[in-house]
Amino acid sequence: MVANPAPELNLETVRTPGEITVRCTGRINSSTVVLLQTTVRSLMPETKSVVMDLTSVSHMDSSGLGAIFGLYVSAKKQHCALKLINPSQHLQDLFRIVKLDSVFEVHDGFLRYTPD
Repeated sequence: MVANPAPELNLETVRTPGEITVRCTGRINSSTVVLLQTTVRSLMPETKSVVMDLTSVSHMDSSGLGAIFGLYVSAKKQHCALKLINPSQHLQDLFRIVKLDSVFEVHDGFLRYTPD
């Protein structure tokens, strides 16, 4: 009997009047970016602010970084703020290396893109 492996990425959506938070748990990589992008992009028309809580993200590869940039582009087109909160030091270092820290403003310990 073969057990199904646990999903590599779990997304929990929490709606409040001012924003929608997506709590990400697991790995953001080539096998999970479609789920992440589909989920987050579908929320953008519903709100002016999407918060991605990265507290429980254990790993992110280049596909994940590309997905984050793609979500930034989508947010910009839809005049939606995109916030990345609680990235680990490792994720912050990755964002800095690929210059994503210049796309997202750092505020109170989180990264965010706010439309003009």
